[in-house]
Amino acid sequence: MKLLAVDIGLVIECLAELIAEEGVVREELPGGHGGPGDDTVGERVAAVYLVPFHRAEISLAGQLLRLLRSSEDRLGAFGGVDWTKALAWLRGQTGADLAPEQEQSVRLALTQRVAVLTGGPGCGKSFTVRSIVTLARARNAKVVLAAPTGRAAKRLAELTGCEASTVHRLLELKPGGDAAYDRDRPLDADLVVVDEASMLDLLLANKLAKAVPPGAHLLLVGDVDQLPSVGAGEVLRDLLAADSPIPAVRLTRIFRQAAQSGVVTNAHRINEGVPPITDGLADFFLFPEEDTEATAGLTVDVVARRIPARFGLDPRRDVQVLAPMHRGPAGAGNLNVLLQAAVTPSRPDTPERRFGGRTFRVGDKVTQIRNNYDKGANGVFNGTVGVVTALNPEEQRLTVLTDEDEEVPYDFDELDELAHAYAVTIHRSQGSEYPCVVIPVTTSAWMMLQRNLLYTAVTRAKKIVVLVGSRRALGQAVRAVSAGRRHTALDHRLRSG
Repeated sequence: MKLLAVDIGLVIECLAELIAEEGVVREELPGGHGGPGDDTVGERVAAVYLVPFHRAEISLAGQLLRLLRSSEDRLGAFGGVDWTKALAWLRGQTGADLAPEQEQSVRLALTQRVAVLTGGPGCGKSFTVRSIVTLARARNAKVVLAAPTGRAAKRLAELTGCEASTVHRLLELKPGGDAAYDRDRPLDADLVVVDEASMLDLLLANKLAKAVPPGAHLLLVGDVDQLPSVGAGEVLRDLLAADSPIPAVRLTRIFRQAAQSGVVTNAHRINEGVPPITDGLADFFLFPEEDTEATAGLTVDVVARRIPARFGLDPRRDVQVLAPMHRGPAGAGNLNVLLQAAVTPSRPDTPERRFGGRTFRVGDKVTQIRNNYDKGANGVFNGTVGVVTALNPEEQRLTVLTDEDEEVPYDFDELDELAHAYAVTIHRSQGSEYPCVVIPVTTSAWMMLQRNLLYTAVTRAKKIVVLVGSRRALGQAVRAVSAGRRHTALDHRLRSG
């Protein structure tokens, strides 16, 4: 009504028509689901859903409760295990002790059929996951590992020493969204671990839960303070809601080694609404610049010249620019043009191909911008990143080596599926990690400057963060708590059973 400036009577009339035609679903729900400041507690509120999301929310709640209450237990051996002995054996395997809350997480994941593990950077989520997988495999359990993105899956595989895949590939999702694995054909798994679970939207989480066999354990791991999923829902946050029946552990202790990292320290400061320390650190920097266009130029100089000179990092492979917005002088779109000119310039002896306003060259960092189920061995999905390794004008073909180490050919008429990725928006970077992250922060992105956005960007860095831009804009990003409330009722459905 507000957006269209139309009469409320017209909206009610049209909504009634949509409900009658089953284009939307209207359901009376108890109030109190809108987050802080919600004044609907104790009241009934009318919730209006698009049909697929209503079905998915009801289904996901049902699937999780089905798993949680299953009489079968594929990891039943852990029900009567001597934990003192088991943890002593684990210490011998990993060479390190678990903190009490990590120990609690390990027990939870191996004795409860659904569990959630959350926590910020430096709190030991990765080591905890590795410990869980090590103990499960010691009992010959079939462990299946997945993450929403290729980079996150690769990192999970390196961490555990086991094969990991994207959730799309694990479920063998087909065009139209149908999965090869579901309740009628579940995964062959005793333990399913999904990392970066904050990225799971309602539809994907529902498909995943359907594919977990009765008696198997599902462990969702993620940082609930990061940006929510791009798609509908707030699945991880809803599972961690007060009075949720889903068992969960939040790791809060920052380990000594991690506490020495400026990146980890500042990530936690930002999350608490405290400005980051930008002076005197060896791994966290601010290059101040109030002018937006000058910020763009300085960002390119930092990526192409200063970081390689100071740290010896490759500007293509090791450095990622994360912008709050796509548009504007310091947005990802314009920065890609400037960074390509600086990092992969045109050369007379090197072939290139122009397509739709973009020029592709060998060495370009690129990303897939929509799902293509027919490309590669098992499809190439939105957000997959890679480098152009070959460009053949005679065959009208370009080859990309993806971050999943797969060579994928693109005919020249398919180049509308690719965009440059020297700079990407912070939303597109979810689930990825990079040695060094450069973040332009300008007042022109004022509406986007929010705490969870900056926190997500900073936590993408493994070693170094460089902020470029306005101190005023940085202050705004730290202060502004996201006002974008997501209206969901998954937590209510889980509580009410």
